[in-house]
Amino acid sequence: MLVIDKPVVMGIINATPDSFYGGSRFTGIDQILLQAEEMLKQGATFLDIGGQSTRPGSEKISVDEELARVVKPIEAIAKNFPEAFISIDTYYSKVADEAVAAGANIVNDISAGNMDENLISTVVKLKVPYVLMHMQGTPQVMQQQPQYKNVTSEVLDFLIAKKQALHQAGIADIIVDPGFGFGKTIAHNFELLKNLSVFSMLKAPILLGISRKSSIYKTLGTTADDALNGTTILNTIGLLNGASILRVHDVKEAVEAIELLQVYMKA
Repeated sequence: MLVIDKPVVMGIINATPDSFYGGSRFTGIDQILLQAEEMLKQGATFLDIGGQSTRPGSEKISVDEELARVVKPIEAIAKNFPEAFISIDTYYSKVADEAVAAGANIVNDISAGNMDENLISTVVKLKVPYVLMHMQGTPQVMQQQPQYKNVTSEVLDFLIAKKQALHQAGIADIIVDPGFGFGKTIAHNFELLKNLSVFSMLKAPILLGISRKSSIYKTLGTTADDALNGTTILNTIGLLNGASILRVHDVKEAVEAIELLQVYMKA
């Protein structure tokens, strides 16, 4: 059973050539191991390994290509850092299966099981925690005029229904993710952040994945490279509103935000 009794950090390691933020792209095993070591030293609890970019407009890659990018890095991290909790960021059932066999502990799926009909049954078989995320559309088209009557209630209703279905299917440990940037406008993302505390009714850890995303850098008129300060500010707001896991490119700053906020809350 996954127990998260205080906020923790999930460090992003992308084994991809095309993720939206260049600082998160790592291709060689040695480079990935150095990054994993650094993130763990800085206080990351989870390492989230992804082999496919799901940025808006990204091109879908094959199962085999994704496997080729992630399995050996996961094996290497599991061997060198057995204390690390490794998350595989995939919506492919075969990738989830082989990643867990290689040493991953968690399946982080942007699609809520909607892009591979065998994904959910695979997670049930693997008996690992599952990150349930909301997304409107697919990465290829999700930012083409996303619309909601009430984004908070619609995302909440989706997560309530899906979480119940996953429990009935046999998945015990579920982390919920409102899906910042996945089929949402900047206004939708800020509304979700402002209302994040309502997701606590799901009685599941809340994952906040807003690190260096366009809601930050477009609002500030800058770039992903210059969005660290904005990320820390929005992560802090997220923590105040109930976030349990900060999924970030920059572990040190996220850990410091958690530490300072915990002292502040006890004052």
